Amino acid sequence: MSSDNLHPIFERVLSRAEKEQGLKQRARVIWLYGLSGSGKSTLAIGLERKLYAEGFTTHLLDGDNVRTGLNRGLGFSDADRAENIRRVAEVAKLFTQAGVVTLCSFITPLRSLRVAAREIIGGDDFFEIYVKASFDTCAQRDPKGLYAKAGTGGVKQFTGRDSGFEPPAEGDASLVIDTESEGVEASLSRLHAYVLPKIQIS
Repeated sequence: MSSDNLHPIFERVLSRAEKEQGLKQRARVIWLYGLSGSGKSTLAIGLERKLYAEGFTTHLLDGDNVRTGLNRGLGFSDADRAENIRRVAEVAKLFTQAGVVTLCSFITPLRSLRVAAREIIGGDDFFEIYVKASFDTCAQRDPKGLYAKAGTGGVKQFTGRDSGFEPPAEGDASLVIDTESEGVEASLSRLHAYVLPKIQIS
């Protein structure tokens, strides 16, 4: 269908501001990224539970969950990784327009992918949280058994081994959480303390 035949109705639907007022929160996207096994999903799940207990309306988008549904046809080539992140960012933007606090947990290995997500969502709404842990530490944790499989050739294009991971440059990340130097509860507490003022309506 030609774009000439599309007629968006954005100006006629309930506004984001109205939805945020009704929910008594500011919609934001909290984007956690890092190597597989770094702890980003654990932190995202913990943060969502804390925010829910405090009365916030949230939704969690996780890499493995999205790849079993919306993005199940995508692989791990550079082009597919870019499309994976593009789709997730567009979905997160829709949740933001609905007034929802959206937590995203994706490896997001390249700076270009994180820049693309920020551009789609908007810089004012996008908070980049780098969950830092070395490849060796993540391999020792190996909660999904992926590092062991990758070591025997059972996982292709594995991030950090066959496919590169670019840590953030100085000033790129809104917050860095080093899960090698602190435990889950301390990391979660710091993440919660950072996010809370961003989503509260004063």
